[in-house]
Amino acid sequence: MTKVEILTASEKTFHQFSHTCNNMADTAFFLRPENKWSVAENVQHLILSTKTTSLAYWLPKFIVKWLAGVPNRASRTFDEVKDKYYQKLSDGGTASSPFVPKPVEINYGKEKLLQRWKKSTAKYLNALTKNRTEKDLDNYLVKHPLLGRITLRELCYFTIFHTEHHLNSIQKSLRNQ
Repeated sequence: MTKVEILTASEKTFHQFSHTCNNMADTAFFLRPENKWSVAENVQHLILSTKTTSLAYWLPKFIVKWLAGVPNRASRTFDEVKDKYYQKLSDGGTASSPFVPKPVEINYGKEKLLQRWKKSTAKYLNALTKNRTEKDLDNYLVKHPLLGRITLRELCYFTIFHTEHHLNSIQKSLRNQ
């Protein structure tokens, strides 16, 4: 995927996620199924993830390089990164503590939480658009808590399918209610 294709796919996925959340009742949004995150907690998790991801595109390149280095390989494809992520999950991988959402109560407000989601995705898209070139996406690494060192392009891919993963999880739980 090119940077333009990544931006388009990201916007589409973010919109689908927001649309699904906006169109559900508050009670469903905050309902916490047994041993699962509520929709609100999924949103909070994605906010934490997206805000952290944005740093890779906002930080000066020399700091990104200093923190994780430069790749000695080509970027993996979207499907390769996605397959690696799902393999890590099937091996028992889970969100590390900084990305585990705290319980979100209904009095917090669905609109307030979704506004935070919208702000975090806008910041991510803005950083990617303004601060990184097509070439940069393959020339810098970041440390991912589950995937290890990945290129900025691979981090873009992760952001897309990670959002899709949580959207699918939410849609599945809504069908099972």
